[in-house]
Amino acid sequence: MPSRRSISKLLLILFVALAPILMVSVSDARSDAGFRQWIVDFYPVAARHGIRKATYDRAFARVRTPDPEVLRKARFQPEFRQDPWSYVDTRVHDEAVAQGRRLARRHARTLAAIERRYGVERSVLLAIWSVESNYGDVFNYPDRLHYVPRALATLAYADARRAKFARSQLIATLKILQSGDITRRDLSGSWAGAMGHTQFIPTSYLAFAVDFDGDGSRDIWRSVPDALATAANLLRQNGWKTGQT
Repeated sequence: MPSRRSISKLLLILFVALAPILMVSVSDARSDAGFRQWIVDFYPVAARHGIRKATYDRAFARVRTPDPEVLRKARFQPEFRQDPWSYVDTRVHDEAVAQGRRLARRHARTLAAIERRYGVERSVLLAIWSVESNYGDVFNYPDRLHYVPRALATLAYADARRAKFARSQLIATLKILQSGDITRRDLSGSWAGAMGHTQFIPTSYLAFAVDFDGDGSRDIWRSVPDALATAANLLRQNGWKTGQT
């Protein structure tokens, strides 16, 4: 039978070994509690912008912790860490061009209709679609996407540089959810809240999104016509000149 002294020594060893883990756990618990309190405290701000309590509760029903991947990605943005040609080369290549040509044929009628209404050439829209979401291929990897309210709340809570931006985009996201254009389950996007085939931030969605396929919702996540027409509408309303580069 081990002596009292040996048991004390074993307990001391275990405590020393587990102390860093216990400290991290306590720190995480405090962080999570602070994040949950931030969500509670932000509702009056949302309410002043017309967000109903039911909408707010639905948006954050299963959100308990910040999204650590959002903060990691916020620290690493390839647009600012790669030289321009390396960045372009990973996005403009033979396969992207070939896929663009295939999709130009598949969506020829839609692209022609968008051109007539907004005056934006199909080649421009296909290029935007390619660069922003690899023609929607991003939706085949849901583990790379983020639940937008959680992502923006994470930035508002834990990223001082982006907090103001994140708060305004979170309000816009809640308005989108409240409008019924998209369900909570489908409200996915990038770490910074860019959404859909053409990666619109929520405030831009509210300003420029259109229901081009006529189904009653402005669905840039699942409707290619809505997504491409939304991009064309943004360009037209910001001074696009047909036929110019």
